[in-house]
Amino acid sequence: MKFSVCVDAVYQGYPFEDSVRSVKRLGMDTIEFWTWWDKDLDLVKRVVEETEMKIACFCTKFISLVDPAMRDFYLSGLAESINVAKRLNCSKLITQVGNERIGGSRASQQQSLIDGLKAAAKLLEAENITLLVEPLNTAVDHQGYFLASSSEAFDAVSAAGSDRVKVLYDIYHQQVTEGHIISTIQENIELIGHFHAAGNPGRHELDNGELNFEAIFAAIRETGFEGGVGFEYFPTLDPEAGLRRWVG
Repeated sequence: MKFSVCVDAVYQGYPFEDSVRSVKRLGMDTIEFWTWWDKDLDLVKRVVEETEMKIACFCTKFISLVDPAMRDFYLSGLAESINVAKRLNCSKLITQVGNERIGGSRASQQQSLIDGLKAAAKLLEAENITLLVEPLNTAVDHQGYFLASSSEAFDAVSAAGSDRVKVLYDIYHQQVTEGHIISTIQENIELIGHFHAAGNPGRHELDNGELNFEAIFAAIRETGFEGGVGFEYFPTLDPEAGLRRWVG
């Protein structure tokens, strides 16, 4: 298990280069971010190379995976994002699935999600890139989003039938949605490709709220998981102060 820092969240409002160098000062060597299409990619590449940082993951362009009419647009955006990932030496892309379609059954939208992931898998397998499918909570932050349930996410990823399609298990979102964090992780670890972490309520520092992250991280380690855990929260403290407790 390896920690990374989502600089678009923890260092929101800071210049990219300053954020990366701050993470480096803390002794960490991995970052992630949300969007690539609004960044100077030459700058990103230069800064991560100068600081010897790794990029754990970032988001693909997406329209919707639950609307079959949007699939070609989604796959086009994914192909573009794969090229950026290769340029930045990153092997994982995050995807959301889009909002629930009014008037469409959940079963038909779930099937569209599965079919879209199967189509995406062909691109991913050819380039050795892993797609991370992210369920989000709809109670607080993302009203209208289709995929909130971790079980539906695991079912979709399992049905996609590719080792290059995994779940991004966001501990904050799933605490809001359903709880049972440790048992869910233990039962589904083979389908999880990455974690996100934030305190609840509020989505602030990890030790600011009801979640016992020391126990959660210990449980993840016990599974033998070798992937990443991204700190993705909005700080109430100086960013370095909030991260320092988890370094080392």
